[in-house]
Amino acid sequence: MRAPHILALANQKGGVGKTTTAINLAAGLAAQGFSVLLIDLDPQGNASTGLGVGYDSRRLGSYALLTDDTASASLIQATEIPGLSIIAADTELAGAELELVAQDRREFCLRDAIARISGGFDVILVDCPPSLGLLTLNALVAATGVVVPLQCEFFALEGISQLVRTVDRVRRAFNGGLHVAGIVLTMYDRRNNLSELVAEDARGFFGAQVMDTLIPRNIRISEAQSHGRPAMAYDPKSSGAAAYQAMADELVTRLGLTSKKAIGA
Repeated sequence: MRAPHILALANQKGGVGKTTTAINLAAGLAAQGFSVLLIDLDPQGNASTGLGVGYDSRRLGSYALLTDDTASASLIQATEIPGLSIIAADTELAGAELELVAQDRREFCLRDAIARISGGFDVILVDCPPSLGLLTLNALVAATGVVVPLQCEFFALEGISQLVRTVDRVRRAFNGGLHVAGIVLTMYDRRNNLSELVAEDARGFFGAQVMDTLIPRNIRISEAQSHGRPAMAYDPKSSGAAAYQAMADELVTRLGLTSKKAIGA
């Protein structure tokens, strides 16, 4: 059985569309016929909420995955999206970084845990917290690639440069196969010259790492999250849903995958 692609959604700057991208990318990949697991590693738990997992359903989740070496596939919950499952962020996750500090091989806890439960998944996405702490480090050590949401605003490029340096350090020290799978431009507004300037600067600095697909500002994306659904389930005809599906399709090409829908699997 082929090992899954493991993608960390990371940006230490908050409010850039990281969790929104994680939710909708997961749904877009599932729509292509892939079996997808989303691990909510952000103590805020927004990815769990955005996929309809309420607080009462988060008794065991990503905290148990990290800290209990007997934790298993029982942590995985189905979502309303066919082919998409989630390990939710349970309430104890906020204290996980302090507990991990004292553990042996603390950088490898998530990698070891994923090895126990990854069978049957084509793609595993990890929604990281908006920081470069130990939880994000665990995600980068476990991942095969990083997807970086980049908001089209003035200060966005400053933060992403720091993240790319962190990815380089993790590659050298812990995970030689780690690479930037794609930088996705979010909250793009064609009516705003600043959005275009940020896009041009990003492409000039990061080149082909910047994905062609632009994610627009779209009220339907925000509305979908409040209903606990990805945009393509809430309003599949909206511009936001179409953009995220296009992004998922582009990422499939970048990863060298073949849509299972296309081959009838």
